[in-house]
Amino acid sequence: MDINVSEDALALGKLSGQKAGDLIRASLEDKGAAVIILATGTSQFNTLAQLVIEPGIDWRKVTMFHLDEYMGVPDTHPASFRKYLKERFVSKVPIGKYYLIDGEGDGETECARLSDLISQNPVDVALVGIGENGHLAFNDPPADFETNTPYIVVDLDQMCRQQQLGEGWFKSLEEVPRQAISMSIRQIMKSKNIICSVPDERKANAVRNSLEEDVSNMFPASILQQHPRCFLFLDRQSASKISEEKSNRLP
Repeated sequence: MDINVSEDALALGKLSGQKAGDLIRASLEDKGAAVIILATGTSQFNTLAQLVIEPGIDWRKVTMFHLDEYMGVPDTHPASFRKYLKERFVSKVPIGKYYLIDGEGDGETECARLSDLISQNPVDVALVGIGENGHLAFNDPPADFETNTPYIVVDLDQMCRQQQLGEGWFKSLEEVPRQAISMSIRQIMKSKNIICSVPDERKANAVRNSLEEDVSNMFPASILQQHPRCFLFLDRQSASKISEEKSNRLP
């Protein structure tokens, strides 16, 4: 795992967005196309802002898949991740193809639709984050490390739902959905490259656990330790609880 620690979230986003741009350009040069996964949430604000201004990317040759979405939330709701990606990415670049998750209908049917599509499109670059509870996408602990199904319906735990409230997406905890559609752990790990952006002190425990605990479904993002091309971008706050021994080995 390649770990980069920036002074603040803005610098983190710039570097992670530039890295994503580099990897997308490399894929376009190598095979004339690229398939990417985009995450949402506050951790991705600066990364996406940088990515959409990256030069030299022929977005018409890029296909984008969506990492996760709430069940039962319309795309007009402030918390909708479809709304987020339309506003922060799709409207900014001439993307060739994009597949957003519709969580308003039957979850299993939507999972089957997306699973079929992504199975035909090997992923070159996945942009992800880590939740306060250590989740990867909406795979809360104990995460399913075994399923090979690309998209699954998952239950959201209390800590995850509290995070969504704390980030300002909902007015009350009761409004936060209890289920979501999420890309599975194994599908994320199939990506050729993974860029994981994690700003903010509230993620510090999750970062420490993901790096220093043994790989376990109780620390879902710890699975990234096993990916051969994972690039982790932290700021000083999110890296603040990494042990001194580990910190001494960081750039």
